[in-house]
Amino acid sequence: MEPSPLTQQDRPASFQRKIDSLYEQVLSTAETQQLFQRAVGQIKSGNGVSVEAALDTLTVFLDVILAKRYTNPSSDIITVLAGLDEVDDAFLDFANAVESVVRTGGSVEVRQKAVQVAIALTAGAYQTSLVSYFTHRDLFPCLIKYIQDVDTPIRVFEPFLLLGLLANYNKFEFRNPYRSRLEDFVNDAAIQKIIQGFGAVCCRSRDQYVAIQEDIAEGWTLSSTLKYIGLGVLAPSRSSTPTPTLASAPSTEDGRDPFATLPDTDASILLSAYDFTNANKLFCFNLITLRSDNPKAEHPFSACLSLTSYILQHAHRSQRSTLYGLLNLITLRILLEDQSLCSKIFDLAFSLPVRLCRQRPPFLPSTPSPRPLAAAILDISIDTLNHNLRRRLDIPLYIASINILHRLLSYLVTTRTRFPYHWPLLWQTLLSLLRFLTTYASSLTHDPDLPAFIDAFLATLSLAVGAGDTFLPDTSAHDDLFYKLVESAHLLPRFKSSFAHLSRPTYTAPAATPNPGSTSSPAALVDGLIGVAKHFEGLLEEERRKGNMGKNLGPREVSRVIRGGVETLRVPETEGLERWVRWREVEERGMVKRVGRAAVEDARRVVGGR
Repeated sequence: MEPSPLTQQDRPASFQRKIDSLYEQVLSTAETQQLFQRAVGQIKSGNGVSVEAALDTLTVFLDVILAKRYTNPSSDIITVLAGLDEVDDAFLDFANAVESVVRTGGSVEVRQKAVQVAIALTAGAYQTSLVSYFTHRDLFPCLIKYIQDVDTPIRVFEPFLLLGLLANYNKFEFRNPYRSRLEDFVNDAAIQKIIQGFGAVCCRSRDQYVAIQEDIAEGWTLSSTLKYIGLGVLAPSRSSTPTPTLASAPSTEDGRDPFATLPDTDASILLSAYDFTNANKLFCFNLITLRSDNPKAEHPFSACLSLTSYILQHAHRSQRSTLYGLLNLITLRILLEDQSLCSKIFDLAFSLPVRLCRQRPPFLPSTPSPRPLAAAILDISIDTLNHNLRRRLDIPLYIASINILHRLLSYLVTTRTRFPYHWPLLWQTLLSLLRFLTTYASSLTHDPDLPAFIDAFLATLSLAVGAGDTFLPDTSAHDDLFYKLVESAHLLPRFKSSFAHLSRPTYTAPAATPNPGSTSSPAALVDGLIGVAKHFEGLLEEERRKGNMGKNLGPREVSRVIRGGVETLRVPETEGLERWVRWREVEERGMVKRVGRAAVEDARRVVGGR
């Protein structure tokens, strides 16, 4: 007996697109080979309508076929698409046809579809040998020509993404020709167009965070002032829709976190930006110095920093978000490790406004006016440390953030540059992190990356304490660091006790110069901090014994004592702490491969429409 049409059917465990099930039901191996060959033939024919239809078909077809799981991916996919005997001829024809359309395929729209076909194959077959056909048939020249021909910056996204995927393909196993292309590329106009497109994609991705929760700092108005002093009933009524409350994170109707799916697939372009930054100094120079003809347009590097800020404030929400945030921190590290670029990052002449994330407290100070880029990078690092504290701390993310702070302070100490900044916020963040590490030491001590993190953290804090007088704008900023260190004096012995087993015979400063760094052990660095705190505690105790200001000294009295005690302070030795080891991706291949896998999966979703 047939079931009644009114009977509700069981819901499947997972849903799939209708076209996926149709391909699985209809196509045999012979038919898939024939479809692939005919589509490639239509592309080679040069007939405009046929070429466009064949490209659309191939994009969907490859997305469906390559999404399936195979026991032996390389041989099984080759069998499905071309057959083992015909694979070389079939895929060389395919690569040549795609290259020809991207280079001279008529309209920009048709050429874009050819790029999408190449992405579908590259991302879908990334763990197979099929991508090697794009290393034999070099796509770099045609992709650059396409980038130069596009009419809007946002169209740069897909060819730039494809370059990043190809440059990362098996790059630790053989000399990747696309990496060599990136290193040798010196076309200034093309690089600038790539950077403008990169900035446009960063803006688009950042705006998706803002669409969920508007976080722009509201200026002082009559209404906000009356509400602040408790007279909100007297405030003029507003007909516009109120902005979301910043203190509470929004959620969807079913309770899911809307930020958990961000950043969207646009973030896959960050892998391409990292590769270009790591390989090409001209790209780095233009990324920092390029200015738009439109004064109202957001600068590409400003957009990149803004997106980085939003990703990192929400990094704890997903592993994917953490990976992209970590990748951007490494990109910033590469820029900071070039002294000529670092000087521009601190230069007032290159000041830019950067919209930083303010969606969760504690909020960064609102700074809408242009500032040196280093100030925004310092803010991003502080925000990362403040918003991702968890009992199971993401140690690699914190190492990357501390390394950024260390590079910035090292440059200031080495060049003796006095830099205006809200330094008390940095001191508060570092000592709050010290408190957290001391409190949750038992949950952290089993992490294999913890020794490197403790090394970097102590080097950064000790460098600020011992050499702050060389870069702080005035003595009050240094005195404030001493004040906060005295407040945390009771934590330092506990910190030393908790992490004593991490001490090493010799200490190597975090980051590649062949310099050995400081000879101080982590325990010795903590002892130096304890010595500074005890010096000022002794002076405060002496004031209490005199009885001039009572038993309990107020903040003003403590500050006065610290200010007067600086002259007799024996500053801890900081020699070698400003040295660092340059980024070498071969030493972090595991992390780079994890980010690569995330970008590849996002690239599949870009062309697959999922």
